[in-house]
Amino acid sequence: MHDDKINDKIINKRIRQNYQFYLLYFAIFAFVMSIKPTIPKGSRDFTSDVMYRREFIFENVKAIFKNYGYSPIETPAMENLETLTGKYGDEGDRLIFKVLNSGDFLSSVELDGSMSSKLLTKKIAKKALRYDLTVPFARFVVQNQDKITFPFKRYQMQNVWRADRPQKGRFREFFQCDVDIVGTKSLLSEVELIQLTDDVFSSLNIPNIEININNRKVLVAMVDIMGANNYFNDIVIALDKIDKIGFDNVKSEIINKGVSVDACKIMEQFLLCNTISELELLLVKSEMGIEGVKELKFIFDNIEKIGLKSSIIKFNISLARGLDYYTGCIFEVISKDLDIGSIAGGGRYDDLTSVFGKKDLSGLGISFGIDRIFLVMEQLNLFDDQIKKQTSVMFVNFGEQEALQCLPMLSKLRSNGIRSEIYPDCFKIKKQMSYANNKEIDFVIMYGEDEISQGLLNIKNMSDGSQENIDIDSFMKQIINHV
Repeated sequence: MHDDKINDKIINKRIRQNYQFYLLYFAIFAFVMSIKPTIPKGSRDFTSDVMYRREFIFENVKAIFKNYGYSPIETPAMENLETLTGKYGDEGDRLIFKVLNSGDFLSSVELDGSMSSKLLTKKIAKKALRYDLTVPFARFVVQNQDKITFPFKRYQMQNVWRADRPQKGRFREFFQCDVDIVGTKSLLSEVELIQLTDDVFSSLNIPNIEININNRKVLVAMVDIMGANNYFNDIVIALDKIDKIGFDNVKSEIINKGVSVDACKIMEQFLLCNTISELELLLVKSEMGIEGVKELKFIFDNIEKIGLKSSIIKFNISLARGLDYYTGCIFEVISKDLDIGSIAGGGRYDDLTSVFGKKDLSGLGISFGIDRIFLVMEQLNLFDDQIKKQTSVMFVNFGEQEALQCLPMLSKLRSNGIRSEIYPDCFKIKKQMSYANNKEIDFVIMYGEDEISQGLLNIKNMSDGSQENIDIDSFMKQIINHV
């Protein structure tokens, strides 16, 4: 009797344990099933239809880059944090995505109330995701200077990351396409870069493109005349927002930083300049300012002689491009049809490689914002329907033996550049035709037992629904000429 009670207790204990286990199992299962798949804000998935359109842009842009003699490189997604910091100004540094050190990143840190977040970041994060492609390029040039020929012309098409607030046309992860030439101070490079930019947008058939141009030497001279040299970064950062917030708000912003009202009146005189000649009168006593004006005149004079295909070039005194590394001419490209911000931008940088130990190596580059270019083309309906087309010909699968008979024809079609496939499973014809319809396939070929015995193909034109029997050789000739 005593043993029975013990056994009952053991059994009850096991039942309770099993019950608790299953409760925990189902609780975990319910939790996992309730998790909705998401991605971080400011990042995106791209469907096949979107990727076909993006690849259309990539292919056109890359073709122009190659046509101007630029060679491809790639750099890592992660750089050492010290490589990136201090190159973009305080505002840019705040937007760098830091990467935590591997393993137990807090193990060697003594935490106390006096430690600032900035100091803590330095101790727990030694790497960062690249903010742009220009600074990594400068590091690349210095690190690989014995392997490259100067002047070095490179293009680079990769993702970059910024810890910015996501909004229309602005993402935390996005794609940049850069061209840079480093190792020359010749202003012919500026002229070439404007021509290249015009060719890019012309090849994509994007109308009403405006290329704005200014010179950082002019801005430095303006701030010097204002007597506000200590506030240069504050002024150019505010100027970069003038199109969005207006002059009065720019004025209030820099006055709050410490710039005098009289200095703001001088800045307003500069902002009223519509031509380089008007600007020159204000800079007559500034050696640096006059140098900037001469550079602008050289560019405008030569662009006027050459002509642009579809863009207009405009002097814009308020263009500042707040990145610290620019030293000469700066560019920004906008679409006049859409208020979406700049779709490309860049400029001359004389000192960027010096921070990595290579002095006197001037560079010039421009970055094309593929994501914004995509939005412009999408909203202006500039994508051809053919861009998203993937497969031209599909063979219906009537079974393993019939499918094997199709393989030589598939091989011949593909060797002639015709995108072809066979449905992988022997499903009902209705399902296979629905697949072909959804993929917008041009022709569906039925090559079953009857067709094989007759040496014919049954071809269905998916665009008009017509159907015909045709011998294999005739079809091959027709389809190669048609597609």
